[in-house]
Amino acid sequence: MRCSLPTPYIWTADDFEKMGWHDGTIYAWYLKEKFELVLDIDYLFHWVAPTNKRNYYKFWISPCTLIFENVYDLKIDLEISEPYEVKINDIHCENPQRPRNANFINHDTEYNWIIDAFQGQITFKSVGFKLFVRKRPILQKKQNIGIKKRNGISFNKRSIRI
Repeated sequence: MRCSLPTPYIWTADDFEKMGWHDGTIYAWYLKEKFELVLDIDYLFHWVAPTNKRNYYKFWISPCTLIFENVYDLKIDLEISEPYEVKINDIHCENPQRPRNANFINHDTEYNWIIDAFQGQITFKSVGFKLFVRKRPILQKKQNIGIKKRNGISFNKRSIRI
């Protein structure tokens, strides 16, 4: 069984309405000097329903780099215990407004972003994001690939090529 390759290989805030975030895993994050919040995540592209009562859901998942742009007013309120990962419940954006530095950044709208995790929340203002799909989706019984199988942490912005 093979998942059709997600296209495009770089998703943006323009794709937000057709994206789902539930049960994605955040492995690591950092703040770049260009006001970017960079996250290393497992993104679930597709849930496969069980074919009979003894089966369980399976998931097509890829390691991805998620970069929010022009980030400020960042607040992180998480309570993390083992395993040391953050599970996303959902991501919301609200309150569209003109950025303070709109002329400088060439964006007309910014939002309040809320990463609602099972361990708490991450909130900030941003003009949007890019999601770089780093590898082809693989079918998993679990809702994440796991740090070892995905070869550790990566913030690579190189998306897959066919």
